Amino acid sequence: MITTVARGIIEKDGLYFKDIDGSGEVSAVNDWRLPAAQRAAAYVKLLTLDEKIGQLFISDWRMGPKYKNARLPGHVAVPDESGILDEAEVHQKTIFGEQHLPGTTTLIKEWFARHTILRDNATPEDLTDYLNQLQAVAEECERFVPVSVASNSRNENGEIVFGMNDAGGIFSTWPGTLGIAAAVKGSGIEVADQWAEAVRRSWEACNLRKGYMYMADCMTDPRWQRSYGTFGEDPQLICDIMEHIIPRIQGSDEGVTADGVAVTTKHFPGGGARENGFDPHYAAGQWNVYATPGSLQKYHMPGFKAAVAKQTSSIMPYYSKPAAQKSAVQQDCEGNDVRFDPYGFAYNRVFIHDILRGQMGFEGYINSDTGIVHNMKWGVEMLDEPERIGFAVNNAGVDVISGLFDNAYGRIAYDRTGNGYYDTHSLPEGITPDMVTLNDAVLNRAVSRTLTEMFELGMFENTYRDPAKAKEAVATASDWANAEQAHRQSVVLLKNDGILPLTADKTVGKKIYAEAFNKNPKQGEMATAALREMLSGMELVEDYEDADIAILMVNPSSGDYFTATAGYLELDICENKEVPNVDDRCRPMPQTRLETTLTGTHKITRIADVIHAKGGKVIANINFPLAWLVGNVERHVDALTAGFETYPAATLDVIFGCYTPTGKLPITLPKSDKVLAVNANGVCISPNDVPGFDKDQYMPECMKDENGKAYAYRDAHGSYYELNFGLSY
Repeated sequence: MITTVARGIIEKDGLYFKDIDGSGEVSAVNDWRLPAAQRAAAYVKLLTLDEKIGQLFISDWRMGPKYKNARLPGHVAVPDESGILDEAEVHQKTIFGEQHLPGTTTLIKEWFARHTILRDNATPEDLTDYLNQLQAVAEECERFVPVSVASNSRNENGEIVFGMNDAGGIFSTWPGTLGIAAAVKGSGIEVADQWAEAVRRSWEACNLRKGYMYMADCMTDPRWQRSYGTFGEDPQLICDIMEHIIPRIQGSDEGVTADGVAVTTKHFPGGGARENGFDPHYAAGQWNVYATPGSLQKYHMPGFKAAVAKQTSSIMPYYSKPAAQKSAVQQDCEGNDVRFDPYGFAYNRVFIHDILRGQMGFEGYINSDTGIVHNMKWGVEMLDEPERIGFAVNNAGVDVISGLFDNAYGRIAYDRTGNGYYDTHSLPEGITPDMVTLNDAVLNRAVSRTLTEMFELGMFENTYRDPAKAKEAVATASDWANAEQAHRQSVVLLKNDGILPLTADKTVGKKIYAEAFNKNPKQGEMATAALREMLSGMELVEDYEDADIAILMVNPSSGDYFTATAGYLELDICENKEVPNVDDRCRPMPQTRLETTLTGTHKITRIADVIHAKGGKVIANINFPLAWLVGNVERHVDALTAGFETYPAATLDVIFGCYTPTGKLPITLPKSDKVLAVNANGVCISPNDVPGFDKDQYMPECMKDENGKAYAYRDAHGSYYELNFGLSY
């Protein structure tokens, strides 16, 4: 199918072709019968230098007047003639950098930006209108290149977090990815198949063709803030999910198709090997630590190997850099010792060029994580901005740099190839001018890779989508029904003394108290009101002292995704707990602070004591975006369930016996602070690079129980809350 607003149509031999390059002929660029890579290679030869440099960068972009941008307070949008795009200039500052930006038409026509990131949470119709209008402006250029708009995932439930899951609740809404993993473990891989099909169907219908999703990272340090975006700690499960979702989202086992959505798998070579949980969005987390021999290949690389085998369209390296001094010797995919050059992975030729491309055979393009040139420049602080761009693109092999539209710096990196700049400017030892500059061959390589994806997706020919059909596709009843079922399947029953299922005969004449707890008291109050509304058919009481049964929804929260905490990320479900700060080398200090992850933690104890004194029962559910220390809840309750951004209604279906629990833990819950303790040298007693299910073999013998277990939490019934655990009725 060919759709166009402003391009010419060429008829030849009874066939129709879109005049993409403006030649008026059935050129190699315009001939849809040719392979995508061949068309892309032909097109880069026609593009100007500035047009190619404009395609090296991807950054946030805003929708028009209808959607106020939360990151631009006070911004007044200026609508284009369609009323859809914003033509106002804006000076924008984010954690990734600062930049003065033009209106949308100038960005597309003059800056020739062809890669943007969308974070707005628009309706299907508005989203489709917006994306269509971007393409209409791009079609007016002398040479037409579509605008490839990327988004973080939009089909999972959970708190909206900038830079992770920016939008939600519009497309069919499934549990969080840890919940998907829990459901798959208990109910089979079909759950992931259905989810991936729903993602592809809804995104493609809206003309949203590139997803920054999903994470193949193996969770090994539970204090990593991004744990909630992973599929947990089981490398085999991660591989299974990658093998199923990538072809179903992209459209085939051979890569992207005209009715698919391109997948960007992240964060190579695995972000889980955090040093005591610190995230590389800030300086304290800039190192990947592989303290355990063999951990790189055993735990962190398998998911990416599976993604490459299924021809994921692009891969995103993480910000961090490998720590040679703190790591054991690791092997590459061919058994050779890996050289740990101290550069962030987007700058790291050993990992990107040698291992990912040379050994693993990855043929797609590399899309850096956001902000590597300016704020998250770990390992290349000694280079200036143009040199960082050159070092990433030329030396490591990155094809798209995320963060800002750094066209001007990109042009400087190109000009320095032949203007004698390095005759008078020195570089750090080991770095030569050809490593930090751009040239025509490098630009052609990078741009042809992203153009190939667009040709494969059919974006050049079938450029537009119907908003009404998009609305219909997003509303597909089976997708929403499957999502609701997945929420039920994600619930893990951890503990039950016989009170569950809470069938009608067990509630006859019983008074029920219901409360939801959150770190934010106001959110707790709102969630409590919603919970009580769901239980409106029961005999509810306002005071727990009058209750026979309590149902408690516990939703802790810890840390801030983009901000370093004063100490280690707190995993205990606690209120006003005294914990140590850390120094600039991430070692514990004598100074302490008070930490709260759940307001009302002490109240849970009081509720349980009062109700148990009367012979009553307490049922609790904990939401697990992180691997919480659950002792302050578990020991006070008679039944405990786990959810992973699971709908409370789905949890209640399990509690009341409308659905028999099938979910299994995709993570291991740590026993206590003792198994996460960090010594004076900053070394954790349980290795940061080993998943919970395998940590026991590295724990001190004196910490192990009669079953040889030290790490996993053990409840009052003797159950270990470890990978694959889950009870049923």
